Amino acid sequence: MPVYEYQCEACQDIIEAQQSLSDKPLTTCPACAGSLKKLISRSSFQLKGGGWYADGYSNSGGATSSCQAASPDPASACPAKAGCACKCD
Repeated sequence: MPVYEYQCEACQDIIEAQQSLSDKPLTTCPACAGSLKKLISRSSFQLKGGGWYADGYSNSGGATSSCQAASPDPASACPAKAGCACKCD
């Protein structure tokens, strides 16, 4: 259910209310009985599932490079085999 924000015109308090889309808007402030005005505020959302930017470019998890793979001989795991800057050793 969405969360709506209301501001009292008398005491300026901001009230959050979790309401269904079919519920009538609140009209009376619970603190001072003044009239409420519905505010327009930003919403937040999270993209879930595959195919988003965070999946393709995050550093958490995923495949390991040849330098990070467990290998008995670090020199044999190095793609250049000798004197590279990948810090395999």
